[in-house]
Amino acid sequence: MVIKRIFSRYFAPYAIAILFLGSIWQSHLAEALDLIIYDFITATRPNKKGSNLPITIISISEIDIQKYGWPIDDKYLCNAIDHLIKSNVSAIGFDLYRDRGVGMKQDCLRKRARSVTKLVSIFNEAEKIIALPGTPPERMAFNDIVLDPDGVVRRNLVHVGGQEPYMRSFPLRVVSISKGIADLGMDIERGSINLSWISPNSGGYKNIDSAGYQSLLDYAIPGSFQTYTLNQLLENNISREDLEGQIILLGSTAPSLRDQFEVPHTRFQTSKSQFLIPGVELHAHRIAQLLDFIDGDQSRIISALGALGNKVSLLLSAITALLIGESIPSLRRSILFGIIIFLGLLGLGLALLWMKFWIGIVMPLSVLLIFSSTGWFRRGVINQQQRKEIQKLLGQTTSPDVAAQLWEQREQLLSNGRFEGRQIPVTILFADTCNFTKVAESMNPSILMNWLNRGMSSFVPEITNNGGIVNKFTGDGFLAIFGAPVGHGPNQDAKAAIETAVSIQEALKKLNVELSKEKLPKFRLRIGIHSGEVLAGSIGSRERLEYGIIGDAVNCASRLESIEKNRQSNDCRVLVSSSTRELLQSESQFLWEEWGNHSIKGRYMQLKISELQGKIKSTNIIN
Repeated sequence: MVIKRIFSRYFAPYAIAILFLGSIWQSHLAEALDLIIYDFITATRPNKKGSNLPITIISISEIDIQKYGWPIDDKYLCNAIDHLIKSNVSAIGFDLYRDRGVGMKQDCLRKRARSVTKLVSIFNEAEKIIALPGTPPERMAFNDIVLDPDGVVRRNLVHVGGQEPYMRSFPLRVVSISKGIADLGMDIERGSINLSWISPNSGGYKNIDSAGYQSLLDYAIPGSFQTYTLNQLLENNISREDLEGQIILLGSTAPSLRDQFEVPHTRFQTSKSQFLIPGVELHAHRIAQLLDFIDGDQSRIISALGALGNKVSLLLSAITALLIGESIPSLRRSILFGIIIFLGLLGLGLALLWMKFWIGIVMPLSVLLIFSSTGWFRRGVINQQQRKEIQKLLGQTTSPDVAAQLWEQREQLLSNGRFEGRQIPVTILFADTCNFTKVAESMNPSILMNWLNRGMSSFVPEITNNGGIVNKFTGDGFLAIFGAPVGHGPNQDAKAAIETAVSIQEALKKLNVELSKEKLPKFRLRIGIHSGEVLAGSIGSRERLEYGIIGDAVNCASRLESIEKNRQSNDCRVLVSSSTRELLQSESQFLWEEWGNHSIKGRYMQLKISELQGKIKSTNIIN
């Protein structure tokens, strides 16, 4: 039973939370949200202008297609290469498939492929499209572009290791030729070049294909590369100085050719048509990042937290969430602290990404939110149960002050829906209505019940206002406790009981004035007050429980109330034992009539009894 209760109370809620988190992970929702966050920061973060880099794009635009047709005749491409060689460019990236010649001067283009050492020609291994015929292996390059699951280009496939020398990526080959480096691919495999290669679960990714050497692509400002049209080049409208020493990328930018890609900026650009980047410009971004790294600029590297780091972040989030949800006593403070931690973690993730370090924050935030919420919900449910248990055990006759103390100490006081038995010092106030039988004979039941309830309605608030609780109603009387389930100390509890008795005396005077006007019998009470230790706790069965007190103090208070019933000179007689008077730190403010020692039924020792006549009213004497 204990194990079952612990499981249902603690493990079951968190087991459900773990299943929910697992479904989020399996659904790729977290990855999708992380990618949106990644795109937002990428699109808003300041970046380099492409025009500040030694990269120039010669584009085949819609105007060029209208003038030269499509596919472009080889003679125009051959002339374009000749113009570029004369301008002393550092490398030419030929980003066009030309496995089949077009036009009458195909040999010209193929000769340039063989002889121009600065020319790099693309091929596609997957689709079996070969490079420009005549291109030697050391100037061939594959132009594969890696797409994320949502079709956006965020990664740069820089190199594939363990391949033949001709299997080099387009950016790698172009930079190698531009810089006069024999083979950057081997440098990568030896580890001398590291662009912070990603793994299947780097950053916010989930099990992506990270084969080869892939890095996160740091974009320059889209559309900022120096760009000229093919027609401008062929018509000699570009100065030699603008091309000298530049890496030239020759490729199509015409939207009708559909060589365009979504980038992180796509979803955050507002225009009539979708914002896309042509393939040749995408290669320019890839080359720019690698070129800056070779030149010693490390700022273009975007790092990502690896799989192990992500697991650690999830574990830390879970531990933090458990501490927030379970260890902070105040539920309200716990929620406030949880919100602060959540916003702090979100801000940290965004700040790190802004500084080009990517951690997947959606799953840690989800763990933090769901685990904390589980703790809050679990505690909220238990709190409601405990509130109901306290209300069930103590009823509604508890003061706000006592209720607050009970709530603060509920974990210590309650056990399995019961108040555990405790030996505690209390002061008991026992009251009974005088001559109730005689009064009942003169009134019909409904009027009698109303008369009795009016009396109780006058007395009970005085008890609760002084920090006591009405433990039970005894038909025409009641039993009140001061000091249980929680108290302020024996002295304070005894004083509270005496103050309550005085307040009841005053309330009874007012009530009797009203009853007299209505020609109803006056209300008369006998009260007994005694202090001592009792055994207090939940009594009864599972079907019916109540907070009960057992002990000599209860019996003495009851006997005090009923002693010498005929000896009563006022409407509310209050007899107080010496055990209570001794606890009063200042009893001089009250009026007393000494009754002396009396024997109490069922008790061997006599009790010294005093009658409480009221409270001395302070007066100010002015000389």
